[in-house]
Order: sequence, then C-alpha cells, then structure tokens
Amino acid sequence: MKELVRLFIAVLVVAFGLMYGVSALNSSQGYSGANTLTVYNWGDYIDPALISAFEKETGIKVIYQTFDSNEAMMTKIAQGGTTFDVSIPSEYAISKMKADGLLLPLDHAKLPNLKSIDPRYLNLDFDPGNAYSIPYFWGTVGIIYNPELVGDLKFDSWDDLWDPSLRNNILLVDSAREVIGMGLNSLGYSLNDRDEDHLQEALRKLKTLTPNVKALVGDEIKMLLANEEAAVGLVWSGDASEIMDENDKLDYVIPKEGSNLWFDNMVIPKTARNIEGAHRFINFMLDPKHAAQNAEYVGYATPNAEAIKYLPEEIASDERFYPAPAITDKLEVYANLGKKMLSHYNELFLEFKMHKK
Repeated sequence: MKELVRLFIAVLVVAFGLMYGVSALNSSQGYSGANTLTVYNWGDYIDPALISAFEKETGIKVIYQTFDSNEAMMTKIAQGGTTFDVSIPSEYAISKMKADGLLLPLDHAKLPNLKSIDPRYLNLDFDPGNAYSIPYFWGTVGIIYNPELVGDLKFDSWDDLWDPSLRNNILLVDSAREVIGMGLNSLGYSLNDRDEDHLQEALRKLKTLTPNVKALVGDEIKMLLANEEAAVGLVWSGDASEIMDENDKLDYVIPKEGSNLWFDNMVIPKTARNIEGAHRFINFMLDPKHAAQNAEYVGYATPNAEAIKYLPEEIASDERFYPAPAITDKLEVYANLGKKMLSHYNELFLEFKMHKK
C-alpha cells in the first residue's frame, strides 16, 4: 500500500510539473496574464527603451513579437491559439479585422492621452469614432532620389520615373498595393480603383517601366539606396527618412498626381487576455513625450499633436515627412478591396514582376 501511495504522489508531482511547464511555454509564446503583455508589431517599430520604461512603470512584463506583413498578422490572429494583447495593423487591415470579428472595442475612458492626437487623424473611414483603433504612426508613399545621379529630374510627377536616362537605376518596394497604386496614380486614377480597364491600362504602363527597374526588393532597399546602388526608389516615407539619415545627399518627394496616405494603429485583438494592460500600454504610447521619443527613434511621423513640441526642430519642421494639410488632403488611404479584388491586384503585380524578369 505504501508503494502505491508513493507512486500516486510521484504521479501527482510529475503532472503538476508538466502543467507548470506548459504554462511557462504558453507564456513564452504569447499567453499572458495580468502581469504579462504580448505586443505584436512590425519589426524595429518601437524604441526598445520605451518597452523597458513601460515595464518599470507598470510592473507588466512585455513579450514583443513581430510580423512582416498585415496578411501574416491577420492570419495568425484569426487562427487563435496564441495570445496577442496589442497589435499594430495598417488601416485596410483594421477594416478587414473589424469585419471578421478579430478586434475588441476600446474603452476610451481608459485612454486619457487620446486627447493628444491630432483630430485630422481621428474618426477616419476605416474606423469611425476610433472604436477599435488608435493612431500610432502615419506616412506617405513617394520617391526618394539622389540629385547628383538624376540630372535635372525633380520627380514632381510619377511620369519622371519613365525617363530613359534612368535605365536600370530604380528600386521598387516589393509590394502590390504600392506598385499597382503608383501605376494607377500616374494615369490619374484612384489607387483603390476596381475598374478592370483602368487596372489593365496601369499594368501596360508599368510594363514599359521595366527597363528602368533594377530590382524589386524588401527591407534591403534602405541599405541599397543609402549606398547609392541605385539613384531612385519607390519607398514609404519612414524608410526614406532612415535612408536620408545614412546618406544626406538624397531627397524625398510626393508626386503631384497623388499617392498613398497610410496609418498604422494600435488595436486589441480578440485573442487578448490582459485587456486592462493593453489599455495601459496604448495610453502609455500616447503620452506626448513617449510618442516623440518613439517617432525620433523609428523615423515615421507621429499623429500626436502634443508630441511635435518635443521633437527636434529639424524633424518637426520637415514638410517632406510632416506635409501640410494642403498636400495630405489630396492623398488617398488604402481601402479594403475585399479578398477577390486584392487577389487580383496581387495577380497583376505578379504579371508585372514576371515581365521584369
């Protein structure tokens, strides 16, 4: 009988040990409690010092995980299984996540620092009343170029990219919405256009650009342009700012025909377990001094009006990255095209890439 009792106790010890191990593993993979918060964000998209400051202020341990596309992020959250308490999707992804029931509504009473956000960036079509999302960063899509390598071209028009002097001298971001949108904008069409005739016209025009295109690349575009491996690039404004920090010869412009005005917002996914901690983190990032510190580190534009006063003057006054309303009012936010039309954009982009080869 004593042997049976000892065996029973041993089994209980092993069982509790396994339960503890699974709990620890779940925590490391994003399962969080009141003292842990899992943040799911783009890579290198927050000042690490702010994470440390939040942990010190609140006693909440932050588990920081990254994604490289909105689509990958949405798929992971939709699958469940891994807890994410805060994520930072783009505007069209927020629209889709709302429709798919992947977001929890926000309690604005727990976000007193929301008052610091510029009203221009609130209550936008993808999230009326900011019921589910709070602005984190914003920016534009435009052209970065080296004046010493492009002659008299100023790139005030998308059509300048087609100049024969730029043969094999342009880098494009490897992204369907940006490249197809550029083609549509160059023809005077919306970058959310669903008209098949317009889309085919944009594709035909983009195919004539391929002699000038050196490559379509990912994050390495920043290093390549900073090292003058190409004279011109189609980039996001924050990347342009980072590139120009490395090489001050370069300049950045938004063509007159229009371009993309994008937003990345903080949300609480349906997978969240630490909803209270998620609100504390969002409010912490909305603090003007924290928002300024984050903007200076990351290089993208802050939507926090109060944070502007804490930024260095050369950043806050740079209209290339903080353009006036007269410019931003002419830009377009990406719409949620729907699964079928988004797939069609990707097909057109693939055809363009195959033509390039």
